[in-house]
This record gives sequence, structure tokens and C-alpha cells, in this order.
Amino acid sequence: MITFKPLSGAARSSKTIPLAYLLQVDDVRILLDCGSPDWCPEASSSAVKTEDIEERVYHWEQYCDALKECAPSVDLVLLSHGDLAHSGFYAYAYARWGLKAPAYTTLPVQAMGRIAAAEDVDGVRDEEDVGEGDGEQEGEGNAMDETADSEPTKGKTIKKYIATVQEVHEAFDSINVLRYSQPCHLQGKCQGLTITPFNAGHSLGGTIWKIRSPSAGTILYAVDMNHMKERHLDGTVLMRQAAGGVFEPLARPDLLITDAERANVLSSRRKDRDAALIDTITTTLSSRHSVLMPCDSSTRVLELLVLLDQAWNYSRLRFPICFLSRTGREMLTFVRSMMEWLGGTVNKEDVGEDGTSRSQHQNKRKRGEDDGDEDALGAFALRFRHLEIFPSPQHLMQTYSSKDPKLILAVPASLSHGPSRIVFSEFAAIPDNVVLLTGRSEEGTLGGLLFDMWNTAQRDDSKWDKGKIGSNIMMDGVLHMKMNNKVPLQGAELEEFLQKQRAAQEKEAAQQAAMQRTQRLLEADEDDTEDEDEDEDEDDENEVVLSLGDEMDMSGDLQGPTNGLLEPGSGPVRGKATQGGDADWTLDADEGVTKQLSFDIYLKGNVSKATSFFKKDGGQSQRFRMFPYVEKKRRVDEYGETIDVGMWLRKSKVFEEEDPSEDLKRKQVEEEAKKTPPEPPSKFVTTEIEVQLACRLLFIDLEGLNDGRAVKTIVPQVNPRKMIIVHGREESTNELIDACANIRAMTKDIYAPVTFETVRIGQQTQSFSISLSEELLASTKLSRFEDNEVGYVTGRITIHAGSTIPTLEQASSNASTRSNVAQKLVSTGHRTLGARSQLTLPHSTMIGELKLTALKSRLTSVGIAAELVGEGVLMCGKRRGGGRVDNALGMEDMVAVRKTARGKVELEGSASEVYYTVRKEIYGLHALVAA
Repeated sequence: MITFKPLSGAARSSKTIPLAYLLQVDDVRILLDCGSPDWCPEASSSAVKTEDIEERVYHWEQYCDALKECAPSVDLVLLSHGDLAHSGFYAYAYARWGLKAPAYTTLPVQAMGRIAAAEDVDGVRDEEDVGEGDGEQEGEGNAMDETADSEPTKGKTIKKYIATVQEVHEAFDSINVLRYSQPCHLQGKCQGLTITPFNAGHSLGGTIWKIRSPSAGTILYAVDMNHMKERHLDGTVLMRQAAGGVFEPLARPDLLITDAERANVLSSRRKDRDAALIDTITTTLSSRHSVLMPCDSSTRVLELLVLLDQAWNYSRLRFPICFLSRTGREMLTFVRSMMEWLGGTVNKEDVGEDGTSRSQHQNKRKRGEDDGDEDALGAFALRFRHLEIFPSPQHLMQTYSSKDPKLILAVPASLSHGPSRIVFSEFAAIPDNVVLLTGRSEEGTLGGLLFDMWNTAQRDDSKWDKGKIGSNIMMDGVLHMKMNNKVPLQGAELEEFLQKQRAAQEKEAAQQAAMQRTQRLLEADEDDTEDEDEDEDEDDENEVVLSLGDEMDMSGDLQGPTNGLLEPGSGPVRGKATQGGDADWTLDADEGVTKQLSFDIYLKGNVSKATSFFKKDGGQSQRFRMFPYVEKKRRVDEYGETIDVGMWLRKSKVFEEEDPSEDLKRKQVEEEAKKTPPEPPSKFVTTEIEVQLACRLLFIDLEGLNDGRAVKTIVPQVNPRKMIIVHGREESTNELIDACANIRAMTKDIYAPVTFETVRIGQQTQSFSISLSEELLASTKLSRFEDNEVGYVTGRITIHAGSTIPTLEQASSNASTRSNVAQKLVSTGHRTLGARSQLTLPHSTMIGELKLTALKSRLTSVGIAAELVGEGVLMCGKRRGGGRVDNALGMEDMVAVRKTARGKVELEGSASEVYYTVRKEIYGLHALVAA
């Protein structure tokens, strides 16, 4: 039983991102992707309707509520791409909502997803007081909050579920990584499931997930694919031109989950797109103006960097390429360490270098700050000599002025916050500057607004989805933008904050002082007992317990009876207490043995401060010496064990010496915290500005995704038994459904669920456990099929005493059955002389699915030529004179193998050696099970 429910990114929806789907296979709940929306909608622009923003915010609140509800019950998480739309929300759900299920992805997706999420949350938290969503955890406190109404509607608070940078690192560290084509057999509740990642293209490490279940069959989750080879990536493994079509392990799944985002899009040629991009950039920079390219922080920016570096090296340009990103250096470091995941032209040439060994050594000496990993794999690849990375726009302005021509790549691509928005607010007012968009942003953001503005200004045949390159437009008018900033406090605000801080510190210091006083009193009382415990090991005959009698002379002479360890008949106890602090006692026994003991008596704890009956002049209390009293205390705890504190201290020291890494890391963190200057008191402010638009705007599609022609070609060749369409608008979803309906061999079980609509595929089945007897297994003929052996059995079920599992035993043999039938026929008189009894012949079943490409390979190995001449038809025959087999020229003993839509195989041809050879090979590709 398969149940599928889109949480976000459904079909027939205007909100195609983020992507998150809940797939349930039997009792296992699988979360496919966990993307995050853009948390900063463009609410202040007059071009954006208020109701559209409210609908968008309502959509993400619905998505977050649904994910929060199902997160604790998820058993498995699969991430397909490392951008925000696919994996940006995983960190928050992991840290706050209990999404602790095992998560799997490839190594590049883990690294790129971490970088994208860290860049996003750090950028938003640096500009807004986002709060903590559910209030489950205290956030990073700030001095003041003076944000104006940045919400779409006044009085309404938007919940923004944004994790911290620490939570992002912890969440992505918990993800399990796999290699391409590496099957992983799951354990625990997911036992029986096998997941395998395959290359999807579009992004580094992008994954097509193959999920195999013993009860539900094979499920293929393939979204955002690209079959075209790019500069830094190979195309998806789903289409193998060398194999003649679809990659065989991914063909004919029981269920295909794919997207229809670009099913109605006709992309222009890659050569034309690259030429238009480079021509626009070089023309603008040559005219002493600048170009702004909003981009993402991890995935598609790599293709742009490789393309620009090749163009700069070829044309010998000297203009700087400025990359505005906090995580830019970290991203390039990760990519250089994962060269085996790259494809395209990066593996064939040294991108970023001149290609000669001399220039490599020269560039190696010039790179001062990146010399740390020169010996690593890919040390000379992706070393962009013309690229300069800046963490903020302020650092960029300190290096280059606004008049210097430069190419700026700024994150994020949506221009909703961060460096790209700051740069655009000053960049757009300069005439002849160019804002170059390379992808469509989410609706409601500034990037989405600019794309709609450009697309509306194009002619009908030059729009982005018509297969042509459009022209740039001149923007005019005024754009109202709200800028969020974090500024330090000054003047009266700073004094007020410092005063509150001092008051809080004084209150905390008073509380600490009170706690310390209480602790000192407790320790003083504890010291008395510890000093008394030191004398517990003395012999009993040396212990004397004395008590005061009824009479005491204050001059120091003591008279009276004694109670202690003195034996009866012993002499009196005489003593003299002097002011020097020493008391000499003589014990006179009958034997004449004299023992002299010396005591140094001190007053500790509250005894010295207690009031006494005896007073001095002036009313001050005197301090008197007391006789020592030894209180016997147990040295063991409630369980009879003696606690040795020193032993634990010694073990702790040994552990630190054996594994000093943790202690070293802790010390390094403390030292870095001390070196980092404290952040000055600050506040969040929101200002509304007016930008006079005067620059040019151009869109060139470099998203790296399949267009409608590729989607309509790949899906029918995959030929799934059932299909679910997601991640598409109304028109694109209908376009793909209509295209599949026009193909005779394509399945008709196609589902396109909307958001939160549940689709159930298959019927609920009951499974039972049964054991096979040894006699039945010995008599069963097994045929090998893939990794299993199958056979046909007939028997009867018996239940043995003392066993809860029934046993399938062998039924009566066919010979005895035939003899019994013959005896019955003779006895009834219905049998004629010489006639045989009518018996049912055994029938056979062929298990498996014929792959014409596999059959072609097997026939070639046995000397039979074969060619695919049409849809599902393989022509076979003998070679004539060593030439090529051709239908028009005729062939000897021609045989046609035809595969119908229902999975049947038809073999047509004259009875000949070729016919029987082809039939034998077809049988060899199936498992034959005879009843």
C-alpha cells in the first residue's frame, strides 16, 4: 500500500516551491525533501498585491504546521538537491520539531545544503529580529527592536521559522551520505527497504532516489533533472544515449514521482544563451559600467563561475569578478575536495588555470591565502584567478568604488535580503548598469517581481518559454523598498541600554553574593565534620570522650566525675587548662602507667559567633575552649560502598591525557571567544527608501533544468506502471498529462494531487508467515530471477503441536493421483477400451520483463544481428556477406520481436534456426516456473 501526500510544491499550484512530500510505504513514512520558502516577501512594492502576499504567507504557515505535526512520526528522510527549495528547512525541523529520523543524501548535497542554509539564516538574522517561532528556545538577544511594520498587513505578526547557524551544522552533521549507485539496505522499522541514489544533474550531487520495497515494488523519485551535459556536471543518468535510451536499472518502475515545472517550456540553445550572456557582460564592462548578477550561494553559482572564468581567460579581460557571500570561500573549498563528483569540462581541463605547468607553479606562488590545501585533490582546479570574494557590500566598497566597472555576483538570487538587495538599492539608480537575472525567483520576492517586469515587456515570440533569447529593457519609475538593518546604539539609547545592563548585572551580583554566603555557611559546618573524621582511625583505647560535670572552676581547674573509656577503679582525672591552648592530662591507672595526651582545640564555624552566658566588660562574648568530642560517622554510602573522590579525579586526568582532542577543542573555542570582540549594543531598524530605476534588465535562463521536449521524451521511455506529477503549475501539469495520454504505450494511471491531498495506490494486503517442509523444498524446481530464486509449489497447510507457524507440506504425488483417477474411471464403466484418462497438463509461468536492449546484446554475442527499427520492435536475422542487416535489402531468416504495451512479447518469423535461437534467448532472460 502506497500513500502519497504533498506538503508543499504540489501539482496544479501557483506555489511550486518549496518541495516536501510525505510518502508512506506500508508502515514506513518517508519525507521526500524538506525545503524552505523565502522568508522575506516583498510587501512594500505597489506592484505586489496585498492579498497575494497574505496568500503566500498563509501557504507557508500551512506547510510549517503540517510538517511540524508529522515530523516526529517520520521514519526516513531523503534529500535530492542541496539548495533551499529542497533542503533548506531540514535544520529547523531537526532541531525544533523532532525530525530525528535517519536522513540520507549524497556528500555534495550535504555540503551544499549546509552552506546554503547557513548563508540564508545568517543573512536573515543579521537584518531582522526573527524571534524563535514556537518560543521553544531563546534566541540571540538584541538590545532594542525598532522595526516598523514590515509585515504585509499591519497588526499581523508573521511567524518566521529560522534556525541558528549552530543548529544548521548539527542537523547536517547527522545526515548519512551515500555514493551514486550505492544500495543501502535499511534496518529497524525500515527493514526491507533498499534506497539507491543516482545522478540527476542540475546541481552538484543532485539525486534521483530509487526506493525498492518487497511489497510495493520499485518507486522512483526524480525531480529537477537535467539531461544536458554542462561545464561542471554531467547529465542525468536516467538518459543514456550510449545505451540507446533509459538507464536500465531505472526503467519500468512501479511508481514514478516526477515534476512538471517546465513541461510547457521550450528552452533556447545553450550556445545562444552563453553567447548572449558573455556579450552582454563584456559590452557593459567595456563601456565603463557594471553588471549585477543575483545568484544562489552553493549550487548553480558553480556553473556561472566556470563559464565566466573560461570567458575571462579566453578574452583576457581584466575586470574584477566580485562574489558577495559569507560562505563563498567555504563553498569553493568543499567543491575542490569533491572533484570526483564533478563532470563536464572541469575534469578534462584545469578550470581557473592556463593549463600549462609553468603557469600553474606561478599561480601557486601568487595564491597566498589559499595555500593551505594545495596538496589536496583538485588543487589546481576551480582556482578562479579573476574571482574576489567579499563577505559584505561594505568590504566591496572599500576595495572598489561605485564608478569602477565590475561584475558583481551577489546572494541571494531572490534579492529579498542580504548583499544582493543592498547592492541593488544603489546599483539600479545608475544609468546603463545592467541587472542580469539567470533564474526565476519565488513569487512575491523582488527577484520574482523583476522577472515578471522583464517578461511582460517582451514580445509574444520572445518570452522566456518560447525558445528565444529576449532583449534587455530599460527600467524606469520609482520602486519602494524596505531595508532592514542592524545598527549600533548611540546617544541616549546607548546610555539607557547600559543603565539597564548595569542594573541587571548588579542584581545578578547580589544573587551570586547571597548564594556564596549560603555556600560558605554550609562549607563551614562541613569542615567541622571533616576535621572530626580524621581521628576515626585511632585505636579505641586512645579515644577519650569527656563530658563536663556539675562543677566547673573558671580558673581552669576541673573537678567532677568523668564519663568515657576509663576503666572502673582507675584514678581520678586531673587537668589544667591554660590560656596557651594546650591541655595536659594525666591518666593514673592502677598499674601505674601514665599517659599524657595533648590537644589543640580550635573553634570553627558558627560556634565562634554564638552568644554565651559569660560576658566580658563591654558586652562582647568570650571564646571558650571546649573538650574534643569525636562523632563516629559512617564512611560508606547507602549501598555500602566507600566513595573515593581521589580515584575519580585521577581517572579524569588519565582520560584527558589519552584523548586530549576534546579538551583541546574546548580550549580553542574558549580562546577564540576571548579574541572575538564583543558585539556592540545594537537594534533592528526598518527604513523605506525610493529607488529611481534607471538601469537595464535582462533575463537569460541558466537554471540547468529539462525543458518540455526533454520531459515528454524521457517520461514515456521510463514507462512507469503508475505516475504521480508534482511541482508544476496548472498549465504545465495539464500539458504533461495530455502528452502522456497521446502515447499508446504509456500508462493511464496518472495522478496530480494538490496540496495536502492524499493519493492511495494499491490495495491493502494481509501477509502471513508460513514455513516450508524439507520434502517440499527438495522437490521444488527453482529458477533464478535477478537476485532471487522462484519456484511453483503445491501443498497443504498443517499445524503441528507446539508450533505457532503453520507448515506447508508436500501434497500427494501426481502418479498416485493419476492412478486414483484411472481406478475411478474403470469402476464407473465410463472408460472405453484403449482410451487414456484425461489429465490436466501442467502450465508454466514466465517471470520477468524483457529488455530489448539486453536481448540485442545477447543475440549479438551468439552471432545474430539485431536492430531496433521502431517503437518496441527488434529485427533479428543473419548477416549476409558480413554486411549490415537491412530490412530494405532483405535478410536471411528475418525474425521480429515485438513488445506490446501490456508487457506481452510477440515473436514473429518463419521456422528457422534464427527463430529458435531468438526464442531460446528470450526464455533465458526470464525465470520459467512450471506448475
